[in-house]
Amino acid sequence: MVLNANAAIAEVYHTDWGRIVATLIRSFGDFDLAEEATQEAFAAAVDQWRTGGIPNSPAAWIIQTARHKAIDRLRRQTRFNEKIESYASELPTTSEQPELDPGEIPDDRLRLIFTCCHPALAAEAQIALTLRALCGLETDEIARAFLVPATTMAQRLVRAKRKIRDAGIPYKVPDTSEIAARLDAVLTVIYLIFNEGYASTRGESLVRADLCAEAIRLARIVRTLMAPYPPEEATGLLALMLLHDSRRDARVNEVGDLVVLEEQDRRRWNQHQITEALPLVGESMRRNPGPFALQAAIAAEHCKAERPEDTDWTKIVRFYDALQRIQPSPIISLNRAVAIAMMDGPDQGLAIVNELAARGDLDSYHLFHATRADLLRRNGATQEAARSYQRALELVTNESERRFLKGRLHQVQSAARGV
Repeated sequence: MVLNANAAIAEVYHTDWGRIVATLIRSFGDFDLAEEATQEAFAAAVDQWRTGGIPNSPAAWIIQTARHKAIDRLRRQTRFNEKIESYASELPTTSEQPELDPGEIPDDRLRLIFTCCHPALAAEAQIALTLRALCGLETDEIARAFLVPATTMAQRLVRAKRKIRDAGIPYKVPDTSEIAARLDAVLTVIYLIFNEGYASTRGESLVRADLCAEAIRLARIVRTLMAPYPPEEATGLLALMLLHDSRRDARVNEVGDLVVLEEQDRRRWNQHQITEALPLVGESMRRNPGPFALQAAIAAEHCKAERPEDTDWTKIVRFYDALQRIQPSPIISLNRAVAIAMMDGPDQGLAIVNELAARGDLDSYHLFHATRADLLRRNGATQEAARSYQRALELVTNESERRFLKGRLHQVQSAARGV
């Protein structure tokens, strides 16, 4: 019973945290109150589900309990007496097995994204706040994504929540005329939600399919909001996520270990999603392609190749060249270096990676060191590769990736010893 309760709590936390918090924010209009009440509801579930059994609708139980926890908090603050009465009157009289209308939750998540992406907030704060509220990422996890200290990220989150409260930013999807001002931030946030599902920051599993599916669903809604002429970048983002997600089943083996792109069984790729995505890539590339369109075009080249050796690396490098011109960043430079290494050999890619190493921008990014290690391994520099793999292992937080890197480290150490 205890194990089943723990598993159920972990499952609802992973799959429904964002939906629950979004629902509480709609009810109470307070980010901190929503998060704290949700956390208290999960804590209550630990005790009650172990002894009383798992409710028929775990997410509904958490929402109902969190609402009561929020009202209890407000009740302790006398200045909110009027709010308490209005909120309490809306609650059902039963809390044992509350009913939950499935239609109650989904739109709340889109409202939450648009609220977090209000132009009054700094771009970094928009993204960070959405990742915290919708994905349930901890502050230190978000800080790693931005390559900043956890204390810096905590301050950004506090300032963003205060700005929403003090400026009275409405919790709603804006009118079509207002969407354009927030579109870039909304698309970026949706992609970061997808990325957290595609390569989870923490935990045993590499992939969180629920977050990938949620990001794709939100991207479809955003394109619908912009119909009949959705922006190319919205189309490019949807195509990019469909193409990446099409490889999901091939990215891990039967025991959950990472399988790199060149070693994947391409017969396991989702051809239905690829077929849907490829015309969207063409649509997004018709005029002046933006970052998501170019990334989708890169992903399309991988998906069109029946074998790794069929990949058109020359075309991929050209796309990376264009991407670097319009959105220069160390991570794009790193990915471009990998493509150049595949086209011209590891020496060429290593030269770029070593330049990035000298700048130090990516020293806390585990994939930088993993990439450098792999290029060194391919180049036969096994001892130096081992040092880079060890640095990557110091930084990685996902267990599936950790096991992969340990395997690679063992390979190069064995090669260095001549075993």
